[in-house]
Amino acid sequence: MVKISSQFDSGNIELVQHSKTAAAECFELNIRKDHQSDFFQWFHFRVQGAKDTACEFILLNASEAAYPAGWDDYQAVASYDREEWFRVDTAYKGKSLVITHQPEYDSVYYAYFTPYSYERHMDLLSWAQLSPVCLLQDIGNTLDGNDLSLLTIGNPETASRKIWLIARQHPGESMAEWFMEGFLQALLDSDNPTSKALLQQAVFYVVPNMNPDGSMRGHLRTNAVGANLNREWVEPTLERSPEVYYVRQKMQEIGVDLFLDIHGDEALPYNFVAGSEGVPSYHSSIQSLEESFKQAYSLSSPDFQDKVGYPKTPAGKANLSIACNYVAETFNCLSFTIEMPFKDNADLPDALYGWSSNRSAQLGRDVLVPIRAVVNDLR
Repeated sequence: MVKISSQFDSGNIELVQHSKTAAAECFELNIRKDHQSDFFQWFHFRVQGAKDTACEFILLNASEAAYPAGWDDYQAVASYDREEWFRVDTAYKGKSLVITHQPEYDSVYYAYFTPYSYERHMDLLSWAQLSPVCLLQDIGNTLDGNDLSLLTIGNPETASRKIWLIARQHPGESMAEWFMEGFLQALLDSDNPTSKALLQQAVFYVVPNMNPDGSMRGHLRTNAVGANLNREWVEPTLERSPEVYYVRQKMQEIGVDLFLDIHGDEALPYNFVAGSEGVPSYHSSIQSLEESFKQAYSLSSPDFQDKVGYPKTPAGKANLSIACNYVAETFNCLSFTIEMPFKDNADLPDALYGWSSNRSAQLGRDVLVPIRAVVNDLR
C-alpha cells in the first residue's frame, strides 16, 4: 500500500484522492495555505511503498498558488536520502502541476526546492559559535516560541563598518539559508584571505533564518499568524511580527552600513539583485556603490547577472515596509535584496539538479568578493 505523508519539519501536502490507471498510480493532492493567509506554493511530502511503480502526483490547486507563473518550465526536486535532491519530470497543465516519477526505493521525498531543516539550522548556529570570532545570541522568541538567533562575527572594537545579512523572511525560499550556510563557511574560514581582510574592517551581523515558525510549518511566505515579514518593517509589533521587531531593534542599536536580504524568486530563472533606487534619500553615491557591488559579483560568480531582474522603482515610490527599502532609507546605506531561482539558472543550466542547494551555498561564498569591493567606500 502506498502512503503519502507530510507530518514533519516543513511538510506540506493534503491527499485528496488516490486512483489507478493502466499507466500509473495517480495521487490527487492539494498544497495547504499558510496559516491565516492565502499564500501557498511550497510543498514537501514523503511517499512510501511505491518502489518501481510509475506515479503521477497531481497538485490540483497549483493554478491558485501565489505565483502560478512559477510553474512554467519548473521541475520539482526529489530525494531518497534527504541529502541529494535531483529534478524529476514536472509539467504545468493549465490548472494542475503534474509530477511524474517512478521511485527506485520504498521511501522518497518530493519538494518545491531542497529543504533546509530546522535541525540543520540549529547545527549551523552551533558550528558557527565555535569560531573565536563569532558570538551567538538569542535576541527574542517567535510566536511559536522558537529562538530568533543573531550571529555577530568580528570585533566591534577594532572594525568600524557594520554589515547585516538576513535570510528566509519568506520561509519557503529555502535556498536563502543554503546561501547563508555557504556565506558563513567562507567568512569563518580562518584560511580565507578575503574573509581575513574583511574582518579587519567590518563586523557582520547575520540572521540565518528570520522565520523559523513558517519554515517548520511548511509555509511559503508568512510567519505563524500569516504576516509577510517583508511587509512589516515600518511598524512591526510583538503580536504580529516579533521577528522583524527584534532585528530592527538591534539594527537601531548597532547601526547598518551595508544590508543584504536573501530571497528566492518563483518565476525568474536567474540570480540578481534588487536595489533601493525608489527610496526618497537615494543618491548618486549609493548608485555608484550598487554598480561596484554588481560588477564585482559578476566577476566572482558566473551564476550572478545584472541583465534580468525586477523593474526599477520610480524615484520616491519605494514601499518602505520592505526590508531593503526600509534599511536603505533609515540608515542611508547600500541595501540589496539578493534573489535566486526556484527553477534553474538559464545562463548555466543543469539538467539533473537545476538551481541547487550547492550552487546557492556557492553564491553565498562568492558574495564576500563584492562586499570587499565596496567596504572601503561604505562610509
